[in-house]
Amino acid sequence: MKQKIALCFFGAIILLNAGAETFAYKHRAGDKYRIISTVVEDVYINTKISHRAEIVNRIAVDVLSVNNGEGVHRAVFLTAEKALGAGAGKGFQWSRDYESVFTRSPQGRLTIDSKYYMPVVRNVPVFPAKDLKPGETWTAEGHEMHDFRDSFGIQEPYRIPFTANYTFLGNREWKGKQYPAFSVSYRIFAEVPAVRGRVWPRRILGASDQTVFWDPVLGQAAAYKEDFRMIFSLSDGRTIEYRGEARAEILEAPAMDKGKIAVEVLDEIKRLDIPDTEVRVTAEGVAISLENIQFQPDSAILLPGEKRKLDKIAEILLKYPDRDILVGGHTALAGTGEARAKLSAERAAAVADYLLGKNVRGADRVIVRGYGAEQPLADNSSEAGRRRNRRVEVTILEN
Repeated sequence: MKQKIALCFFGAIILLNAGAETFAYKHRAGDKYRIISTVVEDVYINTKISHRAEIVNRIAVDVLSVNNGEGVHRAVFLTAEKALGAGAGKGFQWSRDYESVFTRSPQGRLTIDSKYYMPVVRNVPVFPAKDLKPGETWTAEGHEMHDFRDSFGIQEPYRIPFTANYTFLGNREWKGKQYPAFSVSYRIFAEVPAVRGRVWPRRILGASDQTVFWDPVLGQAAAYKEDFRMIFSLSDGRTIEYRGEARAEILEAPAMDKGKIAVEVLDEIKRLDIPDTEVRVTAEGVAISLENIQFQPDSAILLPGEKRKLDKIAEILLKYPDRDILVGGHTALAGTGEARAKLSAERAAAVADYLLGKNVRGADRVIVRGYGAEQPLADNSSEAGRRRNRRVEVTILEN
């Protein structure tokens, strides 16, 4: 539920003036931001715990243009989730990709089409056009926009308004460094009209308490942390509650030279003599395609020979520790679409878990996705083509 991304990351700057702080957004055309947001939440149904989940949001933002201080942004959000607890896999399963375009004013007001699902939290922060001293407070209207297509069957972005209360805290510590910081708090209590869906909220209760840490040298937020709680009383009589913590940081990774890395990876594949393996530059990064990877029939259990191949892939991945990884499963065109999607996701998860066991990355930096037969490399009418299409791709990600 909570793909929480506070927009305070996108290009704000702090101006110092005679002991006071003036907060204002300063956008520069061509700026690019990479942000990672992590949410850990407990989900309760009718006051009983249903499950615990961790959600990772990777956000890539480009400032397309600036006019009279207002910046036009294009943002791509990649969300992934994993269950926590006994029996859960190690990697994060891809959830959804989102894209949005919006304009931000110097004081933080957002102009965005209502068709966009992301970002969830909007018009936070909004700054007053005056100097602020530690302890000073202000308020501004904001709202959350939620994607309830899967959970409730509501097909349009669902808007929940609130009034945010701000306090300038002065300097606060984050990971051993001091940053100017402010708090953001809001409460929600709403009796809401019915909307079209399988079920819909009748009453919404919510609370959010954030602390935002600003980096005046970078001219943008360094990080934020949040405690939240949202309770939905639904039309079918159930009550669903989401309770948890969120935090986000800017990713400090240099621009990726995909062509150079692709050549390096291909040289390593040749040196290590890894068969049936290709390298491609993709929109996401550099993909290592393990073609015709072998599992037990109709299962996600790797054959022993494939594990030896993955040991060599792990050796390559360790050369690029600053890059996150996407493990994508692909099938040939056989069986039903639902079965192909399920099997490809399970096989990708098996490869991801094996690589995580080799400590190539932490679990929060590996995403798993099943593509089924949606992205063939060759014609499925021949056995040679089907062999190419039955593959797992390990992509070294741009962000």
